[in-house]
Amino acid sequence: MSENKIIDGKEFAERLRARIGVLAGEFEAKAGRKAGLAVVLVGEDPASQVYVSSKGKQTVAAGMNSFEHKLPADASEEELLAVVARLNADPAIDGILVQLPLPRHMDEQKVIATIDPDKDVDGFHVTNAGRLAVGQAGYVPCTPLGCLMLLEDRLGDLKGLNAVVIGRSNIVGKPMAQLLLAANCTVTIAHRHTKDLADIVRRSDIVVAAVGVPEMVKGDWIKPGATVIDVGINRLPPAEGKTKGRIVGDVDYQGAVQVAGAITPVPGGVGPMTIAVLLRNALVAAYAHEGLELPKADLPEHSI
Repeated sequence: MSENKIIDGKEFAERLRARIGVLAGEFEAKAGRKAGLAVVLVGEDPASQVYVSSKGKQTVAAGMNSFEHKLPADASEEELLAVVARLNADPAIDGILVQLPLPRHMDEQKVIATIDPDKDVDGFHVTNAGRLAVGQAGYVPCTPLGCLMLLEDRLGDLKGLNAVVIGRSNIVGKPMAQLLLAANCTVTIAHRHTKDLADIVRRSDIVVAAVGVPEMVKGDWIKPGATVIDVGINRLPPAEGKTKGRIVGDVDYQGAVQVAGAITPVPGGVGPMTIAVLLRNALVAAYAHEGLELPKADLPEHSI
């Protein structure tokens, strides 16, 4: 197996963060302030706490200000909406991210709808979803945008390629399909009701798997030479004598890597891209809020 087959998301994310750091410094020199990203966490979910902590550290490392707002799990929805409203009005805040999932007594869609669309660096607001759908500039969810960056870095022009996106979530599947359409791919969106999924995958030059089912996409489904982007992160039950199970993606990696032209590993593929793209979105928002223009050479259509 050629190591060149492996799409190293960790290395790409490091390069992206380094470039963001340079541009964040240029922003501070021009604007007289640092770009600011605010993260709101409700409750004490361990995974969310780790993720929010990592976001904060990487934000600061990139030369931006990190603002964390933590509310107890029993906080009211009104309290959370009030925090979001204050962040909307704060000129030091360029991007707002409310960590999901929220406690059951809160309406996630209502909370997301309260975020100023021009500070919605997660790209979940219906306004930004609409902008993406009709080809207008807006903020795109971080994971699919990171996937597109990896695809364009590996393949260059995607025009005319057949792509299948397995999964239709608002966070990954739907925006991923829109991005591939904008890149002039022919796109199929597959889901649990899709018939003959294996045959659809076998005809696809690009496969993006985002269904949350461990190793669902088999190696013999992959078209020889296809590029496979595995968004899934699943922990298998522990083997006998072990306390933790292996982390695997939605693709049978060992089978697919023998056939694919390029493939993302799990972990180390798509995962590292998400926070890097979040920082990218926050920096783009900061430049926009100050009326500053990023050099076109530094900001192609979808990436820094």
